[in-house]
Amino acid sequence: MQVIMNWLEKYVVPVAAKIGSIPWLVALRDSFIATLPITMAGSLATLLNALLSTYPAQWGWTGFVNAMAPVIAIDGIVGTGSLSIFAVFFAAMWGYHLSNAYDVDGVAGALVSLSAFFMGINSNATVTVAKNLSKSVSKLFTDAGATVTGGTVTVPSAFAIGNMGSASLFTAMIFGAIALVVYIFLMKKDISIKMPDTVPPAVSKAFVSLIPGIAALYAVAIIGYLFSHFTGKNFGDWLSATIQAPLLHAGQGAGMVILVALLVQIFWFFGIHGPNVLAPILESIWGTSQIANVQAFQNGDPLPFKWVRGSFDAYVWFGGSGGTIVLLIAILLFSKRADEKTVAKLAFAPGLFNINEPVMFGLPIVLNAIYFIPFIVAPVLNTAIAYFVTMAGWVGPVKIAVPWITPPVLNALMATGFDWRAAVLAIVNMVIAFFIWVPFVMASSRVQQDTVDESANA
Repeated sequence: MQVIMNWLEKYVVPVAAKIGSIPWLVALRDSFIATLPITMAGSLATLLNALLSTYPAQWGWTGFVNAMAPVIAIDGIVGTGSLSIFAVFFAAMWGYHLSNAYDVDGVAGALVSLSAFFMGINSNATVTVAKNLSKSVSKLFTDAGATVTGGTVTVPSAFAIGNMGSASLFTAMIFGAIALVVYIFLMKKDISIKMPDTVPPAVSKAFVSLIPGIAALYAVAIIGYLFSHFTGKNFGDWLSATIQAPLLHAGQGAGMVILVALLVQIFWFFGIHGPNVLAPILESIWGTSQIANVQAFQNGDPLPFKWVRGSFDAYVWFGGSGGTIVLLIAILLFSKRADEKTVAKLAFAPGLFNINEPVMFGLPIVLNAIYFIPFIVAPVLNTAIAYFVTMAGWVGPVKIAVPWITPPVLNALMATGFDWRAAVLAIVNMVIAFFIWVPFVMASSRVQQDTVDESANA
């Protein structure tokens, strides 16, 4: 045991600490976190429409659905203005947080990143109609500048809403990063226009960012033009098809899912916030998949992914990373240590809402050799069970993003659109984790008793 801990502390922990301090990864994590209000608003609208429209329509409650039509319409507006254009919000936050990480103007950085994003996505919107258009209707579209091919109408200089959602997140990341590299570099080199002190600060600040911003956008435009010129493809479309799609597909593999669950626990054991360190991976792969699921559910389409970011919260991280609410229950029932019971009583209320720092650092679990094995094994086993049950189709995939403070079991129920099987799976996983934790809780009590006895004999 000590050999393993020493090896992890020597080779794994330093790497995790370095990863957690890389400005680019920190900015990427903070950008996803900053979009949380948008994600939650869109998810709430989706959940409400499921309760007011989707399920009642399946049950034949036509009158109820018609009565709720105004609310359903409002929810649709919220969904369109949030999740449907999620990549737009992310692009702005990406530019803001990365610029701030390098101590340059974050607002200008947000605008540069946002502009670069729109340069990267396809600016031709394509609409497919039910049947071939008549000659007169086709002529109307053609006269307006659109291209008509059979039943397809292509409108130039128009952004399709489908290109502004989760499908274009990697375009926002890559094009935004290219623009921001140029922008930050020139800002750091102080290549800017200086205005006299008498000029208002807002105007002076805008002029400081003028040359770096223009250079950044031209750099992105040149790259996009050359790519399209030599390949005949839009860079954003190519990126989504060749990089984002394979990565999201890889995120559905058991190996990657279980590996991430393992690394989160290892990092946390050494006092490093695992989900924060791995947030760039968790959010860019499984967070993107989750948003795609939410949008598909909102539109009544088949869900594209089975395992998403919320799956970890629903079936593994009960009370926080490690499933520590289960540990608190085990301590309250079986521990004979007064100190652990006191911490468990104090930490239970926060833990119920997935705030587990009191137990992580108060018990503590961090660097506690007795609890190392269950802290690693229980979440990894829970992940494996939930993954294979979900992939087998025995529970519905997570399709709604619920607030991370939602208590265990209720989280799984809400995230899956009230699939009762998800709640059962969460309870089963909690029971399994409980029986893994119990022997070590009892061992911890015995270790303390043995220590007391030795002190008394001495």
